[in-house]
Order: sequence, then structure tokens, then C-alpha cells
Amino acid sequence: MARPQTRISVTLEAEYAEKLAILAERVRIRGGTLASFLLSNAIDEAAIDFYSTVEILDGIPGAFERAEFGIEEIRAGRGIAVDDL
Repeated sequence: MARPQTRISVTLEAEYAEKLAILAERVRIRGGTLASFLLSNAIDEAAIDFYSTVEILDGIPGAFERAEFGIEEIRAGRGIAVDDL
């Protein structure tokens, strides 16, 4: 049985948001759809194990705080579906 889809909120830095918008325009699909595909593809290709994932996340400045903020935003009803971006 397939797992249900889950919506998440991802904030991109302006440089990456612009690159995503340009690429989505070139391939004529919505930015949220492209972002979902790219993230899914990156996750599939990553050799995921607990320790390497923790190392990667620990190397991102402010990652924990941004994740906590995102959770607060969703709980407060201020989330935006990826397809609506």
C-alpha cells in the first residue's frame, strides 16, 4: 500500500528561489511541483544513514532554529502548500 503524500513547507534563500523559478518557467511546470520532484530525487539519491544525516544538518547554520520556527508556523496555520508557492 502506498504511503499518503505529506505536505511540508520549505523556505529557500532568494538565490535558490530565483533559480527554481527560472527552471520551472523553462520546463513549463509550477515551481512547487518542480521543487517537490527535485527534493524527492535528491532524497532518493542520498545515501541516508542516521549519522551522516545528523552531520549534514549540524553543518547548516541555524537549521534547528528554522525547523522549530517552521513547526510553529504550521501549528499556527500559517503554512503554505508547496503547490501554492
